[in-house]
Formats: sequence, structure tokens, C-alpha cells
Amino acid sequence: MAKNDSILAIDIGGNSLKMAEFSYPDDGTIVLERFAYAEYDQELVEKEGMKEAFSVLYHRLIDVKNFSAKHVRLSLSGQSAFIRLAKLPPIGDKESQVHHIVEYEARQTVPFPMDEVIWDYQLLRHDKNVEDSEEEEEISDGSSDMEAIFIVIKSDFVEELAAVIEASGREIVSIEVAPTACFNAGRANGIGINESEMILNIGGACSTLIFSDSGRIFVRNIPIAGNAVTQQIAKEFKISFSDAEELKRRHGFVALGGAYEEPDSEVAATVSKIVRNVMTRLHGEINRSVNVYRSQHEGTKPKKMYLSGGSSIMEFTQRFFHEKMRIPVEYFNAFSVTKVADEVDKVELNDLAHMFIEIIGLSLRQVTECPIEVSLFPEAIKRAREIKAKKPYFYACCASLLLCLGITLWGVEGRLTYDEKRVKVAGKEVKSTQAMVNNVSRAVGKLNLQKSQYDDALAIVNMRKRWIQLLQELQKVVPDRVWLTSIKGITDAENKKEEKRTTKRNRAGGGLFAENDFGGGGFGGGGRSRAKTAIVKRNITWLKLEGHTLVLDDDELLVEQLRNALKKSKFFADDDDGIIDEAFKGYKGQGKDNIRYFALRVQLKDPIEQ
Repeated sequence: MAKNDSILAIDIGGNSLKMAEFSYPDDGTIVLERFAYAEYDQELVEKEGMKEAFSVLYHRLIDVKNFSAKHVRLSLSGQSAFIRLAKLPPIGDKESQVHHIVEYEARQTVPFPMDEVIWDYQLLRHDKNVEDSEEEEEISDGSSDMEAIFIVIKSDFVEELAAVIEASGREIVSIEVAPTACFNAGRANGIGINESEMILNIGGACSTLIFSDSGRIFVRNIPIAGNAVTQQIAKEFKISFSDAEELKRRHGFVALGGAYEEPDSEVAATVSKIVRNVMTRLHGEINRSVNVYRSQHEGTKPKKMYLSGGSSIMEFTQRFFHEKMRIPVEYFNAFSVTKVADEVDKVELNDLAHMFIEIIGLSLRQVTECPIEVSLFPEAIKRAREIKAKKPYFYACCASLLLCLGITLWGVEGRLTYDEKRVKVAGKEVKSTQAMVNNVSRAVGKLNLQKSQYDDALAIVNMRKRWIQLLQELQKVVPDRVWLTSIKGITDAENKKEEKRTTKRNRAGGGLFAENDFGGGGFGGGGRSRAKTAIVKRNITWLKLEGHTLVLDDDELLVEQLRNALKKSKFFADDDDGIIDEAFKGYKGQGKDNIRYFALRVQLKDPIEQ
């Protein structure tokens, strides 16, 4: 593609954001003009999500560093992508069918619906010499196997992040994942050209292991990285994640193990052991990855390892992997293929160089053909650009449409004059019809009012049987040797007053009541003259029952039988809160009479309006 004057390379990591602006002079060199690095606000990530955290940090770095490049090359964390190396069946001269074969392999492997992802692939030729036994002749021309590396990522994740960049007035040129950018940077620096070598990027959320084997690539994401160390420190010391992260950065190093003397600080010793345990787990996963690469993909054992990533700089990490892997281990410096502008802070860049490998890989795609050039462009951005390219045609169509509308308007005006006359005639008919509609509406209103009055009267008539049914039900449920002397209907408000009166009397006199303490007997109760009382609608929700039982050995059981019978009745509440004892204190009458007085308030299931 044609060169641009400058490019902005952005690597969106799991824990941090890295940006760098490159210029491309005519002599073919790559010049780093400015760079920026910052970590996400983890609280914002947890509260608002990755998009909001990236947007805030992206605009902050743009403003602080004054990046001016309008074209962007973007890489996304390998943790969010699915990367697989697949060996293709022999296809002979049918390379035109490769896309369908790779798509079939992807559908069989990818754990997401294909309509929810963005995916791309690149073919890799694996050339190997085939040697027969000593008795046979060596075949020198060799055989060729074809492999495909395909990369899959959720489309909504890419679209959200890309939309933030596009909305800032910049145009995204390419989108890939961090492992492919790292691989391209490694090949540009001579890694894996003549022999099998690997790059271990130890980040915050995950580690990425990249095999570079004479043109071949194999990638594996390992969920063991810096955050695993922080979580173990937080668990060990029972502190927050942020405090554990600070403790790791201040005291973190890989314990040497064996007979080496521990540090004087107990905290540093504990942290170093935690780091070593996590690195040991990571080493185990690396060994498994090497075995998978060699057994399933016919790869060769790596001869050297390069370290990169923010968590790789803990002290003695290089020594630890050298002792474990038994191969040379060194840090990856990708800046040998670029120049650095004089204005760049060299000291700060030196401290962050191990985390800018992917950025260098992105910059290379602007001036050279890289080994891996996948494209993970969202369809939404493609459609938006297609619409933008078609805008001139859209404006021309709009102008034509306006012209047609003008001609149509001229023809419609003549018709409008004719129709206005017809409207006046129709208006008179509408007024006449509206008057009739108003008369009908008034009649309907009167009808509805009378119907409402009728419904109210009908409801009162329907209520006339309720008291009879209640009396019949009480007659049925009242046990022998129990008789009622008073039945009174009360409202919820009156029931609360009775509660207070009962509580007050119980405190004053121990619950011993005379009959006229309850306002006299009689159906409906009250003892007030109704001649002077206005008729007011009341919702009767409780019945106040007063009566007597004979004083026998089971007199209390008789009242309990009455309570249970009331709870089983369809007219009364079936829970204990619906039946309230006002008094259950016995007294002996005059002479030899032996009776016991009781009073209950019983809640109705269906209120009675009166």
C-alpha cells in the first residue's frame, strides 16, 4: 500500500494502553516520534467496562502527547482472541478452495457462532526435507505441507473499541492481535529465521507464548501472568488487590530456590516465593506447549527464548527460565529496526522497551510486507466507509429528488385550489355531523351515569344476603354448650380502637370485663341511637363476637374448638392473626350458675359494605 507521512500505532492490552507515532522518511527508515504508556483505572473497568476505560485513557494520552497522525494501526490483546494453527489436507493445484477448507476448519473449532465474530486466516507453507533410511537414497527436493493460522475475535468487542478511535477523527488502517504483531517484530529482528525460537510475553492478565520456527508460527495464550502473582499476594497477606500490586512492584522478584540465602525482609521473602510458585506453574504450561507443538504440529524444539511484557522484568526472571528451560534466555529489544527521534525521552523509553514489541510490529506493516498480515476489520466500519464513499452520489440523488419534487409541487398547486373548494363544502357537512356526535356523546354520558347508579344499587341488594349467610355459618360452627350474646360488625379502624381498649383494660384490671363493657349486645351492636346518625358507607372487615360457655373441665377447649371452626370457615380468615381474643376470663354468676364469658374479634375474608 502507499506510504503515509505518519502512523499512530496503538496496542490495547489487558491492563494497559500503549501508543506510539512513527514517521517514514524517504530513505525507508522508521522513526519513532513520540510514545505513551498508561495503565487502566481498574475501578473504572469493573464499573463501566473496557470501552469506557479505554476511551478515557485514549483521549487523555492523545491530549497529553499531542499525537497528530490521522491513520491508525491497531492491535488487540491476545487474551480476547482465539488463535489456532491448522494443518490443511493435501489440495494439489486447488488453492482456490483453500478459503472454504479453512472456513470449515474454523467452524469446527471456534467456540462462538460465526455470525458473532470477525475472523481471518493466512496460509503458511511448511517445507521439510524427507530422509529415508541409510539403505535408501536421500530425496533432496523435499515435500511441502500447507498450514493455516486463523484468528477469531468477538465482533462487538472490536467494534466498541474501534468506534472510539474513529469518533476521534482518525482512520483505522489495520486491526490485528498482539501475538501476530509480536511475531512480525521478532522476524524483523531475526528471531526464528534459521532455527526454532520462541517469545514469551508475560503480561498482566495472561502470558502469550509465540513459536517462530523458520517461517512457521504457533501461538498459545496461557492464563498465568502478573495478575496471578498479585492475587496470591493479596490472598497470602489478606490485603486488597491494589495494595498487593504495590507490594509486588516494590518487593517482587523470583526466589532463587535451593541453598540461596533468603532476603532479610520477611515480606520480600514471602513475595519472592509466591512469584517463584507462579513462575513454576507458567514453566509447566510452557513445557506442555512445547510438547503439543512438537507432537501435533511436527515442530522442532526451541533453541532460544526471548522475554517481553510488563511482568517479565521482575528480578531473576531471566535466570529462572534459563535454569528451567536449559536454553539461552534474553530480553527482546525490538527497537533495532527503528530510529528514535531526538525529542524522545530515551531513559523512559528504555524502561518501557520490553512492552513495546507489538507497537514495533504494527509500525513495520506500513513499509514492508510482514510474514503475518491478517485483517480483523469489523463489518460496521466497512459499511460506514462505504457509505462515506457514496456520499457524493447521495447528494446528487438528493438534488434530483428536489428537482422532481419542485415539478410535482407545481402540478399539485393547481389541484390544491380545486380541492380547497371541495373542502369548504365538506366542512359544512362536518359541522352538522359534529353536532349530532355531541348529542350522542351527551346521551351516552347520561346512560353511563344511570348505569353506575344502578350498579351501586345492585351491589347493595346483593349484600342483603351476606348477614344471613354469616348468621347461618356462625350457627353451624358454634359448638354445643357455647352461645353467642352479641354479634357486632366493625371496620379496620374500629378494630384498632378495640385493640387499644383491650390492652388498656388488661393492664388496669387483668382482663375481667362486665358485659356492658362491650357496648351492650345485639346484632350490629353500638348502643347508639341511629335516628341522629347520618348514613355513611362502612366496610365491615371484622365481626366482634361475645358469648358464654358452661364452666366445665373442657371449657377452654370449647372456645378453642370455636376458633378452629371459624378458621376453617370460608367466611373468615384462616390464620391466627385473623382471630383475636379480647378476654377469656371466667366469672361465676349469681346463685349456683357456673358460666364463663368470652369475646373474640374475627376478620372477614370478604368485607361487607353497609
